[in-house]
Amino acid sequence: MAKRDYYEILGISKNASRDEIKKAYRKKAIQFHPDKNPNDKNAEQKFKEAAEAYEVLSNDEKKARYDRFGHAGMGNAAGAQGFGGFTDIEDIFSQFGDIFGGHFGGFGGFGSSGRSRRRVNKGSNLRIKVKLNLSEIAHGVEKKLKVTKYIACDSCGGTGAEGSSGYSTCSTCNGSGQVTRISNTFLGQMQTTASCPTCGGEGKIITSKCTSCHGEGIVKGNEIIKINIPAGVAEGMQLNVAGKGNAARHGGVNGDLLVIIYEEKHPDLIRDGNDLIYSLFLSIADAALGTHAEIPTVDKPVKIKIEPGTQPGKILRLRGKGLPDVNGYGKGDILVNINVWIPKNLSKEEKRILEKLNESDSFTPNPSSQDKNFFERMRSHFE
Repeated sequence: MAKRDYYEILGISKNASRDEIKKAYRKKAIQFHPDKNPNDKNAEQKFKEAAEAYEVLSNDEKKARYDRFGHAGMGNAAGAQGFGGFTDIEDIFSQFGDIFGGHFGGFGGFGSSGRSRRRVNKGSNLRIKVKLNLSEIAHGVEKKLKVTKYIACDSCGGTGAEGSSGYSTCSTCNGSGQVTRISNTFLGQMQTTASCPTCGGEGKIITSKCTSCHGEGIVKGNEIIKINIPAGVAEGMQLNVAGKGNAARHGGVNGDLLVIIYEEKHPDLIRDGNDLIYSLFLSIADAALGTHAEIPTVDKPVKIKIEPGTQPGKILRLRGKGLPDVNGYGKGDILVNINVWIPKNLSKEEKRILEKLNESDSFTPNPSSQDKNFFERMRSHFE
């Protein structure tokens, strides 16, 4: 099923300000909050959709990519669900809870379920460059990349503790990862919630560190990552593969892998958006008499007919032979730019032939009335 437009999800226009985006997200999150809609799968999906839309539109770089490339530039390079890979409600709470005053459940009376959440560590993002040739861009391609990064420690399963008895529940926050403080002000009592200073918001304390990762839960390693790059991508475009970045300390949420597209130059074709440009050089004789020429395309060469009397500067269009649009809106064309090759060094015989031809009326320039009118307009423009 096609993904919904992020602006439509939040009910805002494309020129909405950052504050308007934040307010729109807060409104949708309140409307579809799990505490307000218990056991409602549809509301849960809309809650995730709103979070995904907010993650993109609240970030200037991601928003610019989305405005330019649509969903193709977001998170579908490896079949990931959404840009941020939000499959878990708790992941959303951990990332966007600050919008609602420190804990997501504490607004408007919601959160009566007493949901307590530990801080979730987030691994850092990785950026890699992928170079594609014109054929790969035209058809899309699957790439297998060997990436050196932080991965979860096999010995401890990413917890950082030596065995199941290597950690204990934090006594300060009783495992919730948060502490609540009540202070008296002239407005009355104020309640604030913050990460536990003892365990750093994790809810547990490592008492016996894993000897392989020294209590970090992550080690350096390699991973073969398969990514599907859609057809029509462009130079500088960035694709996001959710969850394939560095692993997080102590079993948190993995970072993302950001794939930056680079194009290899084609020996004959120049890209202009979805169109491809080819310069065809003809001899004077071929331009005058007409001929057939072979034009390179992304897949295989095609033959075209050059009409007699073809003038230099004429553009021939091969429709549908260009590159596909990354958002699926058809294909571009190949534009053949006609050039006539004028030889610099002539033999005596060649000079004699050209001089004789020059005496013919056919070889005397005779612009049409339309061309004359054009030159007159140009002359008046510069006078």
